[in-house]
Amino acid sequence: MVLIDTSVFINYLKGFENSSTIKFDDIVSKRIPFGINNFIYQEILQGSANEKEFKSLYRYLSNMSFYFLKGKKSYSDAALLYYKCRKQGITIRSTIDLLIAQTAIENNLFLLHSDNDFKNIAKVTNDLKIY
Repeated sequence: MVLIDTSVFINYLKGFENSSTIKFDDIVSKRIPFGINNFIYQEILQGSANEKEFKSLYRYLSNMSFYFLKGKKSYSDAALLYYKCRKQGITIRSTIDLLIAQTAIENNLFLLHSDNDFKNIAKVTNDLKIY
């Protein structure tokens, strides 16, 4: 199972081709289970150019599998990830990226992304599995 980050969806939906969108095509064609979380859902929707696009994305994402954080401890674990990164001189720019990474870790998912924050998080923990 794979958690698909916003960075991949945006490029994919805009028709851009890069290593992540090619991997996403492969996931879809091989029918590998994939999904998103609430944070990715919001980021994709808030990137809509207009109301028509918003409604189209809303319909598309409504049928997607969703993965969730397990509770209050998830947020302290995400904060701990941030601390571990800072301790090694790595600054994670996005709190949301930490929560997306934590979702992948807690649900034992691979993460498909096109974002340096995730590459940096994966340098600090073996628990984040990159697709």
